[in-house]
Amino acid sequence: MTATASKRAKKYKPSDKEEYMNAKQLEYFRIKLITWRDELVEESRETISNLQQEVRDVGDEAERATRETENSLELRTRDRYRKLINKINKALVRLEEGDYGYCDETGEEIGIKRLEARPIATLCLDAQERWEMRRKQMGDSR
Repeated sequence: MTATASKRAKKYKPSDKEEYMNAKQLEYFRIKLITWRDELVEESRETISNLQQEVRDVGDEAERATRETENSLELRTRDRYRKLINKINKALVRLEEGDYGYCDETGEEIGIKRLEARPIATLCLDAQERWEMRRKQMGDSR
């Protein structure tokens, strides 16, 4: 993509008034997803770099315990990023295959507002609510 096309895509905001998942919208969400993924990858690199540069012998037990807690939190965050990057990659595949923006369960439009809020959404709001209700009934607290 040229720099000019990239600038136009950044200024563009999808609207419910235009044809759903037209070329502009698809490009907008593609850029949004790629930018988000790139940011997460960079943050993961920084986390890894910080952990590698850190001196392991930090002093007394309290300092070590604090450092281990911080490292554990960073590693959990990194794992969340890894899972999120995987979902972003799947969304990009759906975009390339022409399925992006449509509910996996019903085939209905997910909706611009929902995709703006959660670009990796695979379910429309009704299907998402049904899924959450089933999960709650099954006692799944994940």
